[in-house]
Amino acid sequence: MTRDREDDLPVEGLRERKRRETAERIRETGIRLFMEKGYAATTLEDIAGEAGISRRTFFYYYKSKDDILLTMQNGTGAAVAAALREAPPDKRPFEAVRDAVLRLTASIPHDELIVLDRLMRSGKAASYIQHEQTVFAALRKKWPEPEREAALRWIAMLAIGGLRLSLEAFSREEGKRPLVDFVREAFDTLEHEVGHHGS
Repeated sequence: MTRDREDDLPVEGLRERKRRETAERIRETGIRLFMEKGYAATTLEDIAGEAGISRRTFFYYYKSKDDILLTMQNGTGAAVAAALREAPPDKRPFEAVRDAVLRLTASIPHDELIVLDRLMRSGKAASYIQHEQTVFAALRKKWPEPEREAALRWIAMLAIGGLRLSLEAFSREEGKRPLVDFVREAFDTLEHEVGHHGS
């Protein structure tokens, strides 16, 4: 009986992987077309055709072409939280968050960041509050002492706020420098100010 259940697992895993790969192919196709033709000029039919799927199949994975862009931004809090889980427990929460945000921003392709920036300025971005809550939850799990809760909430807000300000600076310079440079500067400035006033 146990054996049958185990035999079922690879099949389910294969189906899940195929679904994930198809979703990724649609997303990559959409982003490529947005960059080549422009977001407004790219139709849902264009994306489906290039990805080798039907219009009906497209709707199985995404609600609209907006949805493709939103997947780029919606995962921000979760990605920072995932990186936080790997942080050594003896690292200060502020340093752990800084390193997590730096790792995330260094991993996103430059071209995708340009598209993401346009999306965010179009007002279709996901809620920053949602990202703060996700990061805060990860911090609380890592450092569960009740007396640290207020400080950890601040750190979560600062992390997402720093990322937001960095994206704004990246946008003003029209992507001339990597986003990770702006993030590093934002955290360095913050740490300097906090350290300066705390001494």
